[in-house]
Amino acid sequence: MTHAQEPTASVEAALAHASKLLASDPAMAGLQAAEVLRVIGDHPVARLLLGASRSACGDAEGAAQILEPLAREQPNAPAVQLELGIALGRSGRGDDAVAALRRAVALKPELPRAWLALGDHLSAVGDRAAAEAAYATHLVHSVRDPRLLRAANALQANRLPEAESLLRDHLRTSPTDAAALRMLAESQARMGRIEEAESLLARCVELVPGFDAARHHYAMVLHRANKPVEALAEVDALLAKDPANAGFRNLRAVVLCRVGDYDAAIPVYDALVREYPHQPRLWLSFGHALKTAGHTARAIAAYREAARIEPRFGDAWWSLANLKTFRFTADDIATIRTQLARADVAPEDRLHLDFALGKALEDAGEYAASFEHYRRGNAQRVAQVPYFAVDNTARVRKAIATYTPDFFAQRAGSGADARDPIFIVGMPRAGSTLVEQILSSHPEVEGTMELPDLLSLTRDLRRRGEASGARHYHDVVPSLDLDELRAIGEDYLERTRIHRKGGAPLFIDKMPNNFQHVGLIHLALPNAKIIDARRHPLACGFSLFKQQFARGQDFSFRLEDIGAYYRDYVALMAHFDAVLPGRVHRVHYETMVEDTEQEVRRLLDYCGLSFDPACLRFFENDRPVRTASSEQVRQPIYREGLDQWRHYAPWLGPLEAALGPVLAAYPSVPPRLLD
Repeated sequence: MTHAQEPTASVEAALAHASKLLASDPAMAGLQAAEVLRVIGDHPVARLLLGASRSACGDAEGAAQILEPLAREQPNAPAVQLELGIALGRSGRGDDAVAALRRAVALKPELPRAWLALGDHLSAVGDRAAAEAAYATHLVHSVRDPRLLRAANALQANRLPEAESLLRDHLRTSPTDAAALRMLAESQARMGRIEEAESLLARCVELVPGFDAARHHYAMVLHRANKPVEALAEVDALLAKDPANAGFRNLRAVVLCRVGDYDAAIPVYDALVREYPHQPRLWLSFGHALKTAGHTARAIAAYREAARIEPRFGDAWWSLANLKTFRFTADDIATIRTQLARADVAPEDRLHLDFALGKALEDAGEYAASFEHYRRGNAQRVAQVPYFAVDNTARVRKAIATYTPDFFAQRAGSGADARDPIFIVGMPRAGSTLVEQILSSHPEVEGTMELPDLLSLTRDLRRRGEASGARHYHDVVPSLDLDELRAIGEDYLERTRIHRKGGAPLFIDKMPNNFQHVGLIHLALPNAKIIDARRHPLACGFSLFKQQFARGQDFSFRLEDIGAYYRDYVALMAHFDAVLPGRVHRVHYETMVEDTEQEVRRLLDYCGLSFDPACLRFFENDRPVRTASSEQVRQPIYREGLDQWRHYAPWLGPLEAALGPVLAAYPSVPPRLLD
């Protein structure tokens, strides 16, 4: 009997055995597949197994060389497309991998491994919604228990209460079912219950340490919970097992950017855009990292590449506009207008395009048309994120009622002793980045970024009070004893430690909205410095109106809401000036511009720092700057912001009316603002 006449049954048995070996001994599986090919010549299944074996053994390029011609010959074979997608991804051809995996699931949706790999790739390129959909579909096709299948289907359809109910019922009888724990965590994360999701995923990876999909989700939730140290630990554990995984690498870059380690993040993004050259969201993330690190020309190139790939991608155009010193060409403006005229532009892209065109027309001196585009962009944001000014006024009233002279006197000696933090607070777009850049040019002060840690601590306090019906965290503060207040200060110092890289004794937290928390800062960190950066209310208000904030400034979409918020801010800071005289140092932007050296000396005196000429050459400071003013503070003192709002004076009536006496009194403060 010749080799060509080898019995079919023995060949099939050998291939079946090789297939079983793939998971446990891929090298041996490859040897068996190669032997089949040696004996009988061409055989598609043997070639598929050999390619899969090469991929599993780390030879991704060798696998692709086997699988690509096989995929051309077998275009309707989902298993071939799946293995090709895996191999292409591991060999750094991300866009090609996504295409192969999409073909695989189109041919056969019941491929959980394909959906999981596709989700990782989509996560790597920043397409969060599509990644979540792929992960949800992976769950549907990976569970076998009928009860879990119903829950997975509910998750996929975003019927979150139904999924939660089914999963909790299941876990009552099977509390260690890791798959169910992961699915319940997914439902909690989508409902914004991050603390619950974190706890469930911690339990999940404790039960099954090798459950990489759960660990990946755990790392993402830790990142959302502002726990970067813990998130990096989980990502590093994943990368130790699968260093080529693009989704894991992207998440690591995202977390590194959160903690200000741009030197480590930028090479990761640089590698990813080479692997996924046609993904605009990835180019956008790369541009953000480059911009923050001060690589302006490279950032512009990255943003332009994102816009070139997808001209409708409004965030790319807005990111160019948000450089502030960038100027659009006539061709750019024509392209933006063309995209706005299209009926198929997504709402999020449309509002970004409106803001970008508003900036382009402002630079061109076409102020009426510019304002109209700013107005349109903000109108779309109001529709997406409703805001109620009365709620903020109520919070301010509560703070004023809580933090009285007697209240502070009764808690004298509270808090952690450290003098490390310098808080720069105030309205956004009021000059806080300039103050930060000046101070961080001093050798004893390190600039970080707008740190979310104090806000996280106030949320923890609010959750403590929910059971007793507390509406604000201010309702909880009176119940805290001196030890608890000290613990809050120490917790803040520990949380922010990862952002301190230079060894300076002092560091800056430049979250403007922390003006809402001056009372807690004083109680928890009594030796910390607090600087209030203030700017003319119309200049500040209009700057807010034309700034497209990604999140956190929901009051900035209507002029009347901006005016009410500014008025609340002035009232609260006036209260602390009265009950804690001298505790807060105020810097007026206009005075800083007009008499820079004198104001810098006053600022340094308040912080207990000697004068250093480097603080006057702040524009030479090459530290990362993560705000909209990043390019402006890399230039000598920026004067344009003083009067730019006057071009828009005809349309600022609602802002003026809402500001009321605050506008007339500026830079002084009228009495009894919230009576």
